[in-house]
Amino acid sequence: MSHPFRQVNVFSARPTAGNPVAVVHGAEGLTDEQLAAFARWTNLSETTFLLDPTEAGRAAGADYRVRIWTPGGELPFAGHPTLGTAHAWLEAGGVPRGPDVVQECGVGLVRVRRADTGSGQRLAFAGPPLIRSGAVDDADLAQIARSLRLDVSDVVRSAWVDNGPGWVAVQLRDADVVLGLEPDLVAMGDLKLGVVGEYAPGRATTQRTAEQAAEQSAPAVEVRAFVPSIGVGEDPVTGSLNAGLGQWLAGNVLPSSYVASQGTAMGRAGRVHVEKLPDGEVWVGGDTVTTIVGEVTL
Repeated sequence: MSHPFRQVNVFSARPTAGNPVAVVHGAEGLTDEQLAAFARWTNLSETTFLLDPTEAGRAAGADYRVRIWTPGGELPFAGHPTLGTAHAWLEAGGVPRGPDVVQECGVGLVRVRRADTGSGQRLAFAGPPLIRSGAVDDADLAQIARSLRLDVSDVVRSAWVDNGPGWVAVQLRDADVVLGLEPDLVAMGDLKLGVVGEYAPGRATTQRTAEQAAEQSAPAVEVRAFVPSIGVGEDPVTGSLNAGLGQWLAGNVLPSSYVASQGTAMGRAGRVHVEKLPDGEVWVGGDTVTTIVGEVTL
């Protein structure tokens, strides 16, 4: 059976500079085995399947439901698939019932707002509450340092920032240290590890182009995400991790509104726009653009 299909580039307006997500429309009737097999076949960090909301979700205001799969299994929530799926749903003619798009997924309802940037429309999602936060114990910190080929003393600060996928995060001395990492993915084991380092004020990434400069997207931090346990050694640009980092660092260590760079070490140029509101709610946004439209037979 054929299904409408889109592949959407997320966190960059340039079609090959962000993180792609595969989106299958009208996925009702597909089995878990079919979903898992297609996610393995695309070999992207995430593949999503659009469905009608559940009865309870519709009653709560959901516009659609999504299931999010990696090559290694299903996730209750992920950020770049949320933005890419919302983009695909809107582009296919979806009309939200309220001012925001409301997505139903494994963590419940997630709001996606549309903002006019002057040169186009940018999507942003409201980061779900952390299901695990706080200090990282000594054993986990030792494993993190070992997997990054660093000493524990090289870690400036650390915290659990898990909003569904299982993220633990560390801040290193600066962006250059983050970019220079050559991690031991085997030593990482089951950890879903995010790493962040600040840029000196006014300094951009060494790979910043004139086009990026025109976007006024000079980053405050460089972020990397390592998730070998789900079949993805390094994720190019990661919305859920950036949401967790924003909940942890924005408004104290970092400004309440900033831009994160991610993917530089992989030849990408992802830009993640993070904003923490006075009430503590964190919004994570980025540009989205469709790169492939067609049909897929499953």
